Amino acid sequence: MSSETLERQSSPDLTTVAVRCTGHVRRAVGESSMTFTFEGNTLRDFLDAFFREYDVSDMLIAETEADATTEGWAPEMADLPGDWAKNPEGEQTRCYARVAVNGKFNEHLGGLDTELDAGDRVGLMFPFIFCC
Repeated sequence: MSSETLERQSSPDLTTVAVRCTGHVRRAVGESSMTFTFEGNTLRDFLDAFFREYDVSDMLIAETEADATTEGWAPEMADLPGDWAKNPEGEQTRCYARVAVNGKFNEHLGGLDTELDAGDRVGLMFPFIFCC
């Protein structure tokens, strides 16, 4: 569907975005790409509507800080470079899962309050992870 068509389908109350799903999310949803229309214009509105239709919130959203972090194999640096702000607890993605808007992770934008425009691309990623 073209961006122009998506823009026409959007109204002050409804927004239509392009959705891409990978890994476990793709398997649960049943397709890798779709357009999705929802009421509202934020990532939070989108996720609420998407999770009502597709039962994938547990694989993407962490309920606690422990669900959002994992032990790494590299030592933690005391003084990390850059901005390491996280979304508030309950609004973070699970370990290895990510939600992106137009190719940028939501925590680098406005978190779940990121505003969406018609035609934006929302990526829902929870990759298959294999160990040796």
